Amino acid sequence: MLNTIYNDAESRMKKCIENLQSTLMKVRTGRAHPSLLDSIKVPYYGTDTPLNQVANVSITDSRTISVSPFEKNLVSAVEKAILSSDLGLNPVTVGTLIRVPLPPLSEERRKELIKHVKSEGESSKLAVRNVRRDANTQLKDALKDKNISEDEERQGQDKIQKLTDKYVEEIDKILGHKEAELLEV
Repeated sequence: MLNTIYNDAESRMKKCIENLQSTLMKVRTGRAHPSLLDSIKVPYYGTDTPLNQVANVSITDSRTISVSPFEKNLVSAVEKAILSSDLGLNPVTVGTLIRVPLPPLSEERRKELIKHVKSEGESSKLAVRNVRRDANTQLKDALKDKNISEDEERQGQDKIQKLTDKYVEEIDKILGHKEAELLEV
């Protein structure tokens, strides 16, 4: 019973970390990275398809992403999708190759991005704490139903708290790394 609650809490906390990491991958740091365009969908035969499934996305240099659609007729659709995304990028088309230059980040924009990263981190910490609350509620219910003793409930709560502290610390490390990345010029 206790292991089930503990394992469920741990897997849900891991998902919080994975969600934070995938969200932070979309935050532009000034360096080109193919995952920056992962959220872009391109209309392909009537279906919105992820960009990396209809084109080859690669890095030309530290500030330029190259997109090479698999079909020639997709060039304009890919260009429109990149332009209409909320990333603020302006693609340049040369034949069938689309180059996406990343403009350097201003100091003001860096501070905005750091605020955004911190708010995402706080949301993740809140999600981890909600998992802790749910696990503690399950422990109390098990105690109420006389499935576990009071000592086992107390030990379970301590174990869940240590798990929560571990994942909150991991979130702080991820945020610190992303902030350092954003402040790099």
